[in-house]
Amino acid sequence: MNQTITDMLSRRSIRSYKPDPIPEELLNQILEAGTYAATGGGRQSPVMVLVTDKPLRDKLSKMNAAVMGKDVDPFYGAPVVVSVLADPARNTYVEDGSLVIGNLMLAASTLNIGSCWIHRAKEMFESPEGKELLNQWGIPGYVGIGNCILGYVNGEIPEAAPRKEGYIIKA
Repeated sequence: MNQTITDMLSRRSIRSYKPDPIPEELLNQILEAGTYAATGGGRQSPVMVLVTDKPLRDKLSKMNAAVMGKDVDPFYGAPVVVSVLADPARNTYVEDGSLVIGNLMLAASTLNIGSCWIHRAKEMFESPEGKELLNQWGIPGYVGIGNCILGYVNGEIPEAAPRKEGYIIKA
């Protein structure tokens, strides 16, 4: 089987991480893969905000947990968060950002780095605190698509769930 397809079939969402930092060289490879995601009309509407600073990472975690109304770490202890945001002026901004996150997750998996897509980025960055961060980062008005958490897996990589019946319909 083709290596790319094997990598796609073996990627899993990870929900338990070691606190160990990821080397910059590996992070750069993962982020570069994100920049090569397909985007509508090739317009490249998304941006990725790399967060490795623990206080900022923890702030984002609290913002995400607040959207859920819970006092938990929705980032499962992952030391790295990549917030993917996109320009809503582009009609494909949600799809564009989603593909970026997909590329990030696949690239991480091929480098033996765990990842998981964490929702609620839209709500996080609609909050006053989120809007303040967008202004600090020079991207006011951008919309949160998702947070991709990254880190070394703490434990076993989960098995894939069986694929559902009727997933593929041949017309």
